Amino acid sequence: MGELAQYLITGVGVGCAYALTGSGLVVIYRVTRVVNFAQGSFAVLAALTVTTLLATGLPHGLAEGLAVLVAGLIGLLVGLVATGKPGTTPQAALIVTLGLGIFAYAIEILLWGDQPRSFAGLPGSVTVLGGRVQTHYLLIIGVTAVVLAATALLFARTDLGKALTATAADPYAARVVGISVLRMGLLAFAVGGALGGLAGVLVTPVQQVSFDSDVALVVNGFSAAILGNLTRPGLTLVGGLLLGVVQALVGGYLSTSYQTEVALIFMLAVLIVRAGRRDVVEAAA
Repeated sequence: MGELAQYLITGVGVGCAYALTGSGLVVIYRVTRVVNFAQGSFAVLAALTVTTLLATGLPHGLAEGLAVLVAGLIGLLVGLVATGKPGTTPQAALIVTLGLGIFAYAIEILLWGDQPRSFAGLPGSVTVLGGRVQTHYLLIIGVTAVVLAATALLFARTDLGKALTATAADPYAARVVGISVLRMGLLAFAVGGALGGLAGVLVTPVQQVSFDSDVALVVNGFSAAILGNLTRPGLTLVGGLLLGVVQALVGGYLSTSYQTEVALIFMLAVLIVRAGRRDVVEAAA
């Protein structure tokens, strides 16, 4: 029982990182219709930035906050390159984000090398249902809950959030009422970058990060976002938590080498189910 509780809580903690990454994808896609394949790079860049800031003597909290801010600014830059030119299609922007994600490898290796890095998180451990769990996992869960709730409030209760939602619903109508679609798109990339950066900052103390760690994050984040059709943050959270828990159980009871396959199977299953429902609807029509 204690071992199961440990796997469940650590899985939820890691799943929160997937949910944050996937939520960044959702925010960007809802506003711009661009699938941002550089999303994982935001997490890696933020995580590596924290290791440098801490090495210079900055305290925890400030270092992590600055790293998330850097990730948001990088997200803004990626959005400007990918969508800043008028007439750029979402498909073309997707290819640009993929190229920028690959280019980020060269920057990361140049600045930090190719060896995995980590930094100390919240110290200590607690006993939950007989299992010992690192306290940092509880921090990940708590911060994720607060941030995703704040993001939901941003979209639902603020004028800025309503402008973002209007842009996502009908860009032409948004332009008619004076909303700058380009600015909303860039803001979405900045928010997506910050969410991805936060995922990297939170998960690095429990999982070492290297220049190519973005692959696992973006695959799992995209798998989580697929559950909500890249438009529903609530289902993205559910997908991220489900993935994290299943991967923790698979890694604990079988082998960690199967964890990536779990995400791919999950994504394939969701796509098959969704395609089946579409066929049923078309047949009924």
